[in-house]
Amino acid sequence: MSSATSEPSPPTPREPRRAIVLSGGGARGAYEAGVLRFLLDDFPKRTGIEPQFDIVCGTSVGAIHACYLAGTAEGGANRGQKLVDIWRELKVDEVFHFTPASIISLPRRLLGVRRLAEQLRAGQRPDRLFGLLDTAPLERLVLDAIPWQNIRRNLRAGLIDAVCVAATQIATGRAVVFIEQLSNEVPGWQAETNIRMQPIRLMPVHAMASAAIPMLFPAVRVGSRYYADGGLRLNTPLSPAVRLGANRVLVIGLSHGVRPTVSEALAQQRTAGFGNPMFLFGKVLNALMLSPLDADLARLHFINEIIDNGEEAFGPDFLDQLNTAASRRETRAVQRITDLTIRPSTDLGMLAGSLVSGEHGKLELSAFHRLFMKAFSSDQGSQEADLLSYLLFDENFTAPLAELGHADAMAREEELVAFFTD
Repeated sequence: MSSATSEPSPPTPREPRRAIVLSGGGARGAYEAGVLRFLLDDFPKRTGIEPQFDIVCGTSVGAIHACYLAGTAEGGANRGQKLVDIWRELKVDEVFHFTPASIISLPRRLLGVRRLAEQLRAGQRPDRLFGLLDTAPLERLVLDAIPWQNIRRNLRAGLIDAVCVAATQIATGRAVVFIEQLSNEVPGWQAETNIRMQPIRLMPVHAMASAAIPMLFPAVRVGSRYYADGGLRLNTPLSPAVRLGANRVLVIGLSHGVRPTVSEALAQQRTAGFGNPMFLFGKVLNALMLSPLDADLARLHFINEIIDNGEEAFGPDFLDQLNTAASRRETRAVQRITDLTIRPSTDLGMLAGSLVSGEHGKLELSAFHRLFMKAFSSDQGSQEADLLSYLLFDENFTAPLAELGHADAMAREEELVAFFTD
């Protein structure tokens, strides 16, 4: 017999089973907040449809947003606007607590790495490993902005079925997806995929681990293991949502996307800019953030095409027969999945570059950003500032990003209506 304190049985899954997948991208997360503001505040007023998600997945800044969505799933007035307000109130000197005193103490902190190594060899496990920046202001934000105690309550109420936060385990390089749900049963991955799902009671430490940008923010200890930014391996955690049975997936991306062709003039300009390490690293970071999402979506569309072609060739029961065979062979069943991806209609690197160049008025950079720009500047100028767009936690940047996200989501209103219509 179960005890009185045991968890209630999970609610019967709804059909269709919807998921939202939130990407990582540092300061670009303000765009994501703008999309969510339209979705949570304006979309219900304009359409009479209250958006509801069974599965919420996020990485890095998207993990923070995922926990916010799960903690506020009971609804409430202007919860999307509250999220945008948090972004608008961010002060870069608070997020990147980098002062002249920090610069002076940097050699001492670098020398402290040796002492940290000795502690680790002795079996001691500090809560944080070395990082250039102080994460205390960001941790306070995560603690104050998210009603953590409500996540479990909303799960019990059946308002959501599962919340996933992706992080990268440093020792193995494996993507670990921390998942909170009422059931302890989680789908497995084959060993070669290097993705593991770990049932857990989500706490601020998991969101901080997911958002721990390597070298800038210290790695975070969860249990006896250390974790860094989930974007290193799983920047847009689409696959966990699919594994949990989602058949309608809303993805919010934070990259502009790759056009089929790039003009020769722009390609030449970008190649000339590779002499600037900051410019080059920004382009590499864009590629790391962009490619996994496109690959996941392409694989999803390919499976849908196989199902469509099979039904045309062998009849409408093709999918049932396919999954019956999968059950006999004890392999994974497949299903047709509808996806809707909302991405920036404007290149965010270009937007950051226009701000830094002064096209939209004088931008006051923090001590960290001034040192950063000076260290990596070159004679080759560029209108693009991809790397800085991930670090520019400043209202002059985050406010227009949030407005862009809101406008881009509004432009997809008809598709969103179809997505949320049973």
